[in-house]
Amino acid sequence: MITLHFSTHINVPPKVVWETLMAPQTFRIWASEFAPDSYFEGSWEEGEPIRFVTPDGSGMISRIAENRPYEFLSIMHRGIIHEGKEDTDSSEVKAWAPAFENYQLVFHPDREGTELKIAMDVSEGYEDCMKDAWPRALQRLKTLCEEGE
Repeated sequence: MITLHFSTHINVPPKVVWETLMAPQTFRIWASEFAPDSYFEGSWEEGEPIRFVTPDGSGMISRIAENRPYEFLSIMHRGIIHEGKEDTDSSEVKAWAPAFENYQLVFHPDREGTELKIAMDVSEGYEDCMKDAWPRALQRLKTLCEEGE
C-alpha cells in the first residue's frame, strides 16, 4: 500500500470547498471522474458509516474517521460492495483494509482561497487509475466551487 498526494488551489473560502465536496448533487459531478453516476449513502458525521456506490451496485464501505468542518476530513475505507453484497472479510479486502482518504483544507488569505490537499492510501494495481482520475476530479471540483455550478 502506498499513499498518493494531490492538491489544488481553489479561489473560494474553505466553507465553499467543504460544502461542494459533500453536497449530494455536486459530489455526483466531481466523483464521476472515478465512476460515472457514483453517489454516496450515509452521513459525513464523524464515526458514521458511509457507502460510495455506483448504479450497478458496486462500491466501497467506509466510515468517517474524523470530521473537523472546513479543515479536515478522514474517510476510512473498510471494504467493498460487489453486485450489491458487502465484503469486509475476504482475503482480497484484508490485504488493503483499512485504507484512508484524507482531505485537508488550508485557507490562504494572501491568495484569497483554499488549498485542498488529498492523501489517499492505494493498493497495488490502483495507483495509475488514481493518478489519472484525481487531477480530473480536482479540476471539476475547482470549477464547481469557483463558478457556483
